Amino acid sequence: MKKIIWIIAGIAIVGLVIFKLTSNKKTTESKVYQFDKEKPILVDVDTIQLKNINEEGVFTGTFEPNREVKISAETQGKINAVLVDVGSSVQQGQTLIQLDDSLLKLQLQTIEVQIEGLQDDVNRYTILAEADAVQGIQLEKAKLGLKSAKVQKATLQEQINKTTINAPFSGVVTAKLSEIGAFAAPGVPLLQITDISTLKFTVNVPESDLKLFQSNQNYSISAAIFPEIPLYGKLTMIGSKANMGNSFPIQFQVGNTKQTTIKSGMFGKVSLTKNKTKQGIIIPSSAIINSENQTQVYVIKNGKAILKTITISKNIGNKTIVSGGLNVGDIIVTNGFINLFDGANINVK
Repeated sequence: MKKIIWIIAGIAIVGLVIFKLTSNKKTTESKVYQFDKEKPILVDVDTIQLKNINEEGVFTGTFEPNREVKISAETQGKINAVLVDVGSSVQQGQTLIQLDDSLLKLQLQTIEVQIEGLQDDVNRYTILAEADAVQGIQLEKAKLGLKSAKVQKATLQEQINKTTINAPFSGVVTAKLSEIGAFAAPGVPLLQITDISTLKFTVNVPESDLKLFQSNQNYSISAAIFPEIPLYGKLTMIGSKANMGNSFPIQFQVGNTKQTTIKSGMFGKVSLTKNKTKQGIIIPSSAIINSENQTQVYVIKNGKAILKTITISKNIGNKTIVSGGLNVGDIIVTNGFINLFDGANINVK
């Protein structure tokens, strides 16, 4: 009898749990928002029309220094003096660093004494040789010894000259990599000098626009942060090999202002005006959807949003020029993409 009571009690408890779970599920479903795919979605649209396109090409790039070098010593030695600091303007030939040359100067004095003695020997042997008092070979040995000593003197003088490190060109010290008391050695950078009196300006151009550029021609260039400063660049190089983006580097030589206002690393642009106007399809860039390496827009047909793949040729600010996939009269969605999907019913604002 007790066993039957326990079985009935267990069944009652299981039934109560199932009832409670079912009740909770219905309560939860009633509170969760159920998206109605048939409900029209409110969107903004635009009708495609032909618009005038001014064929003005704008290509962005970066300014770089005309010359930049890290200076190292040609000989080793302790640094006795660093005569410039970061930000110092230097002129070509100006002394920048002085290495310890005291030992070399002592060696130079020694060889000068040797030269003096050898010169006396040559003079003495010359007189004696003329009087046949000595053999001619002794005079020749004295002359060779004098020549060798003079070569040693020239070598020491060159080593002393190399202890003075001068600026190879005019510019600004942009890095100081050593201090007084440090040991200099060939190949170890000590200073960096940058010349921005003239700049290099490089842009990357797609192959379809290479025909717009001609070598040795001048082009209008401006810095992004100083658009009011007119700059002109001479085209000095058209790249022969495309980069990863299938674009070609094009480089200009640009004269800086007297105050060297334009700095290395600044962004700028080169502008080309073809003086031609044509008509084409321009849409807001916000209407474009990029997915799975495809460029698409929503086109309205029979009250529904249909995804359509398009081809674009260029971006102009917040507008995009479309070269294929859209026709005049097509209606595209420009805003209201939340919950929008291919085939959704549309309600135009």
